[in-house]
Amino acid sequence: MQKRIRTELYARRRKSVVITAIAAPCAALLLFTTGISPAQAEPPAPPSASEAKTMLDGLNEQAEGSMDGYDREKFPHWSDQGEGCDTREAVLKRDGEGVETGSDCYPSSGSWTSPYDGEKWTDPSDVDIDHMVPLAEAWTSGASEWTQDEREKLANDMEVAQLLAVTDNVNQSKSDRDPAEWMPPKDDFHCTYARMWIWVKDTYDMTADSAEKSALTEALGTC
Repeated sequence: MQKRIRTELYARRRKSVVITAIAAPCAALLLFTTGISPAQAEPPAPPSASEAKTMLDGLNEQAEGSMDGYDREKFPHWSDQGEGCDTREAVLKRDGEGVETGSDCYPSSGSWTSPYDGEKWTDPSDVDIDHMVPLAEAWTSGASEWTQDEREKLANDMEVAQLLAVTDNVNQSKSDRDPAEWMPPKDDFHCTYARMWIWVKDTYDMTADSAEKSALTEALGTC
């Protein structure tokens, strides 16, 4: 698999690194003095609509491949993210407000507002971590040819907008469907959703079928 991350995204990440370096000491102080983990409260910002349109145009249009051989276990998750947290716990900390965790990194308090439907939850068991590009969709879009390590990277990637904390039953409604078959119930999130989806597919050099591209084009039209 070859990544085709564009120059603008490298620039964005360099800027993010600088901001993180400045913010980290403050965050550590807040955690030390209050016991509360300061939350980003959202995944990484996706490219602009115009950048996303360029990326979408560059995706190789191809019919979805076969599901033969697919198994979620071929996309290992949730991986260790450091400080005793796995990926699910790290996303819950990142996307929540006022999140407090125990020594095992599992949230003991906090709240999560799902971008898909606008609902707010205070019990982490009501929240799923959605793979923006579902693992089965990734399999039929090129990941069947990847190595196990490459699939694990996608399943746990917090550097692009591949992982979001969302209402559990909304995530279950989405299942493995692409934007031609499912979009978030919150209409004003469609623009952001399309930009996130395209970003992930572009980053991992995945294919997109004709109906999927049409749906994404329509969603970008709402930006």
